[in-house]
Amino acid sequence: MNQMKPNSTSLRMFFVMFFIAFPVFVTVNLVYRNSSFGLFEGFSEGKEHRGTTQNVTTLQNVTHDNLGREGDSNSVSSSGGVKELQERSQSHKGRTKNITAAHGGSRTASLRSSTNDSNSHIANLDDNEKLLSGLLTSGFDEASCISRMQSHFYRKASPHKPSQYLISKLRRYEEIHRRCGPNSRSYHKSMTKIQHSKNKGVATMCKYLIWTPANGLGNQMIDLVATFLYALLTDRVLLVEFGKDKHGLFCEPFLNSTWELPQNSPFWNEKHVQTYQILLEKDKATNSTAELPSVLFINLQHTRTDPEKFFHCDHNQHVLQNIPLLILQSDQYFVPSLFMNPFFNLEITKMFPEKDIVFHHLGRYLFHPSNEAWELISSYYQQHLAKGNELIGLQIRVFSPNTTPQKSIMDLVLSCMLKHKILPEVDLQTLASSARKNQRVKVVLVASLHGEYGENLRAMYLKKHTVSGEVIQVYQSSHEEHQKSYDNKHNMKAWIDMYLLSLSDKLVTTSLSTFGYVAQGLGNLKPWLLYRLINNETGFPSCEKDFSSEPCYHVPPKHYCNGNPMKDFVSSFPYLRECKDFRFGVKMVNNSI
Repeated sequence: MNQMKPNSTSLRMFFVMFFIAFPVFVTVNLVYRNSSFGLFEGFSEGKEHRGTTQNVTTLQNVTHDNLGREGDSNSVSSSGGVKELQERSQSHKGRTKNITAAHGGSRTASLRSSTNDSNSHIANLDDNEKLLSGLLTSGFDEASCISRMQSHFYRKASPHKPSQYLISKLRRYEEIHRRCGPNSRSYHKSMTKIQHSKNKGVATMCKYLIWTPANGLGNQMIDLVATFLYALLTDRVLLVEFGKDKHGLFCEPFLNSTWELPQNSPFWNEKHVQTYQILLEKDKATNSTAELPSVLFINLQHTRTDPEKFFHCDHNQHVLQNIPLLILQSDQYFVPSLFMNPFFNLEITKMFPEKDIVFHHLGRYLFHPSNEAWELISSYYQQHLAKGNELIGLQIRVFSPNTTPQKSIMDLVLSCMLKHKILPEVDLQTLASSARKNQRVKVVLVASLHGEYGENLRAMYLKKHTVSGEVIQVYQSSHEEHQKSYDNKHNMKAWIDMYLLSLSDKLVTTSLSTFGYVAQGLGNLKPWLLYRLINNETGFPSCEKDFSSEPCYHVPPKHYCNGNPMKDFVSSFPYLRECKDFRFGVKMVNNSI
């Protein structure tokens, strides 16, 4: 027993020292670990980010000497393979310092070449670029939508920053969508209430705006941006009817929710829903929800013989505000009509101090290529379009292929591009020989349903030098021959082409083409508009430079809210101007224009 006492005393002393030292050790360790996380988290995130974007290392600072003159370097190419992208991706790991801005410009900030900046500063700058100066919100799972985090490597930084008011409106909308979107308790309660009383007025916790598609993908995308702006202005949750033809095209734009109308929704079919036109005819303009339906269908398509001509009016919008569910179908960019409403006018002006970039901001907010689409986009860009010092986008839409000769369209295209020095003349005296060092390379991306235009342009530059000494390489990713609306594969190719065109330095599009409108809006490009040939015409300017990247609204209201005919938009609405490509249409402009 006596031999045990010293051991017991020593044991007690050990426990006393342990309980004193352990808290100190834990505190010091936590401080050190937190400090380590603060130091390495940005670095690790940057490393992971570089791992996913390592294949963006050859963006446009490549000279012709680097490229060599391969036999097929000028050929019209098909879409690049995903497998090759993945193999090249692995071989380029760790080379982020070589990442440059699309089309030859140095990527912002010396953050990838400077070793003096703190890693947290690097992370902050990266986040600012990735989130488009606050336009996008953080918190998304990056792996679920790679394009959301990588797209800023492929296009120039926009000179147009979103206003703080627009950012606040988007954050507020995201909260409403999270609270009232599909799979939420509020959604089920509100939709059940609407469904059971859809022919009577009803008050609900959440209000909804269901978008239904019409016509081709270009029409649908410009209309969807306009519909989303209307949802922002009216505090409605936007839900979209995406059928199989939209599968795999876009990422979800709203954090922690979906924008897709559930397949089991009873509101997929609007045939038995009261229309806005009938509502007007019955003169049910009243504030009493008991006399208003719970669901209303609004048709703003350009083919309507009786378009909803008073949709923009203040009184009518006040009536619509009392209807919890609106189903809207259009194929038009009706943003200018929202500007005609006094209340909406004030809100749009606060959201967009620069009034000609509504689509530019909201399009980049909504439309992110899915991972499937992004693999094809990034692969094709790196294999073909990143080779040049300048990227020229050329979109050719043939509205009347049976009556318009291909030669007439090709002559029109060449007249435009050569006259305005978008492309150089061919040196007819000198045959093309081996590549010269440091030749400037212009890459042309042709987007058309018809493959002949890309082939003809390629053949023109294949065997001859240019008078400027530049090398011209021509690519066309697809040619479907006919438009196939509501076809998934066709829509995927169209989306890829529109996105690639939006990365251009200069853009030439066909007048009235909504396909071109999407590209110019996303890329903040003021395109050269090709004359719209419908037969073998002559004696007109081949193309004209547009004054805005905004899409044209082809069928604006024809009456003021008092019923008088609207003949002159500009005198009544100083921020509207007639479209260059369609004199009956209008688009928004800044006061400085």
